[in-house]
Amino acid sequence: MSATGRTPKTRPSAAARRAAPPPEEVGAMYDRMGELLGSTALHVGLYVPPDSPPSVAGLPELADLAQDRQTDHLLDHTGLGPGEHLLDIGCGTGGPAVRLAGRGGGRVTGITVSRVQVERCRERARAAGLADRLDFRHGDAMDLEFDDEVFDAAWAIDSLTHMRDRPRALREAHRVLRPGGRLLLTEFTLRGTPPEAELAAFTEMWSAGAPSSLSGLLAETEEAGFHAVRLWDLTANMRISGEVMGALFADRRAEIEARCGAETARRTGELLVPFRAFCRGHLEYHLMLVRK
Repeated sequence: MSATGRTPKTRPSAAARRAAPPPEEVGAMYDRMGELLGSTALHVGLYVPPDSPPSVAGLPELADLAQDRQTDHLLDHTGLGPGEHLLDIGCGTGGPAVRLAGRGGGRVTGITVSRVQVERCRERARAAGLADRLDFRHGDAMDLEFDDEVFDAAWAIDSLTHMRDRPRALREAHRVLRPGGRLLLTEFTLRGTPPEAELAAFTEMWSAGAPSSLSGLLAETEEAGFHAVRLWDLTANMRISGEVMGALFADRRAEIEARCGAETARRTGELLVPFRAFCRGHLEYHLMLVRK
């Protein structure tokens, strides 16, 4: 049985899941576009708390507020105590790691495939006076450089979607966690059969692989050696995020064109229509807490 109480359906074959791009390509995307995706964090925002009905109240505060709410929700369920050590897999620009270390007194090591992000993370740590408890490195989650069983906990927030081999990344996370260690992860999952153009728009815009089903994701975490503790359905937030991305692009198109070039701006504008349709009709988004 899965964490949802339902018997998992048959997993799609490996070939059925379109591969994510190589780590270098993901890193290059964040080097180029990362600062445009958020000022404090780079994950989907918590526009709709998991125990509340969907609502559009508060949208004027947009992405930064919602991302901070998502970070706070993660902090509430990470439980990192003094002396404990967390691995932040896909640490973005370091905002969540800084908040976590500042709140609980533990240590955080973050990895990212973007060298630009590594430097931004280190700047944040120094500015917060937490450089002694925060370490950021350029690294590949599918081939971690750490010894076995050295971390008490791990995060993988909106990062597994970038992994060309997600089961391998999950096995690596399992390997470096101590027995009883917990992993908090978010992942996009697929509902129904989307038009090819919508799926392609998502994978291109997000530098991601094609999502699997929720049952497939649950099966992969179990096969990696984890057991599910809790599952939150945050799909409403992804639907809102798709619309917010469209509004922000329209508002900041000139900035994007100046930073990334006219062709990138043109292509992004083309992709946003099918991307938003995919978010509305076929994309689910879940937060999972699993334990080794």
